[in-house]
Amino acid sequence: MDNKEKEAKWYVLNVQSGYEAVAKQNLEVVIKKYNLEDRIFDIVIPMEETIEDRNGKKKLVTRKLMPCYIFVKMIYGDDLWHNVTRTRGVVAFCGPKARAQALSDEEVRRLHLEKVNVDIDLAPNDKIEVIDGPLNSFVGTVVSVDPANKRCKVNVEMFGRETSVDLEFSQIRKI
Repeated sequence: MDNKEKEAKWYVLNVQSGYEAVAKQNLEVVIKKYNLEDRIFDIVIPMEETIEDRNGKKKLVTRKLMPCYIFVKMIYGDDLWHNVTRTRGVVAFCGPKARAQALSDEEVRRLHLEKVNVDIDLAPNDKIEVIDGPLNSFVGTVVSVDPANKRCKVNVEMFGRETSVDLEFSQIRKI
């Protein structure tokens, strides 16, 4: 990641309903047309994979997590505001008076917009606290560590008994 990309922030764009992919494609065309590759770095449509039961068959379906919104990582400026908001499919920036307001680091982490590179020195029997996900604020004990995949198995107490869960390093902090 170069210095320019480090100073870039994430912004939320409101787009027309059902036109998230079209707005993303049109924004990519605007980036190429006006040579904005050094100011707009990433465009994300938040998606989630769920399993649906259709006609008695389970099917993996990808659906929009936040319909009508896309996230853009960029170095903001008034000139970019005009280029972005005039893009077909884009309604406005999300912020006060439709002006861009950057997401906080906590919001970026919670929305999983960037892969967090975490190096934790963990060993079996270490105590950890879960800081992200459905088990947030649970305390547990490390059973095994997989540093290559940045994952670990942890025993947490749930409903009065020990339960083994598999967590990423970015979801925990050592106590």
